[in-house]
Amino acid sequence: MQPYFMPYIGYFQLIDSVDEFVVYDNIQFTKKGWINRNRILVNGNSMTITLPLKSDSDYLDIVERRLADTWPIERKKLLNRITEAYRKAPYFEQAYNVVEKCILFEEYNLFDFVYNSIHLMKDYLEIPTKVLIASSLGIDHKLKAENKVIGICKKLGTNNYINPIGGINLYFKDVFAKEEIELRFLKSGDISYRQYKNEFIPWLSIIDVIMFNSKDEIKKLLQIKVMI
Repeated sequence: MQPYFMPYIGYFQLIDSVDEFVVYDNIQFTKKGWINRNRILVNGNSMTITLPLKSDSDYLDIVERRLADTWPIERKKLLNRITEAYRKAPYFEQAYNVVEKCILFEEYNLFDFVYNSIHLMKDYLEIPTKVLIASSLGIDHKLKAENKVIGICKKLGTNNYINPIGGINLYFKDVFAKEEIELRFLKSGDISYRQYKNEFIPWLSIIDVIMFNSKDEIKKLLQIKVMI
């Protein structure tokens, strides 16, 4: 998977479902993805939060992108925005501690910054899965799409690969079966919880989940999924 900034709970459901989770660092950064942005709840509506990036070529890999020089100022604004949005949430104090650690991490490399936040949040959620960086694996890194995935699976000696449901039109079970790998897709179930007194807005950042749910409640939410 690509590294996402404070991703939604489905991302952590996937991490929780596997023995090893591989994060891509050496693939091209995509502007319209979730690598440097996500959504939180503000006054009953979803609002996008973004990691500001230094201007650079659109063709650089994720690991080659950097946070903007204005980040020290922007991160204070971001923490204030999160505080104002969630300070009355039932689990604000403990949730904010981990969010603050993620945001205040002293790193300007985009991949390293987001990778660290994934680790910190995974530990907060008590998910034991081993997380690996794609470039550290001895494969042909010129491979693309499903060929790269198959190369990673073979390198790690697995015959089971799980992808989010969004990849169902990108990866095909018969192609993986020819390589003796079983391909399955994870689909999140119908997840909801109380967000103050507002109408529930689904699939916000994990920040929203940990603000409104205890760790025991989150463990239950992580299991609301099906494999196809």
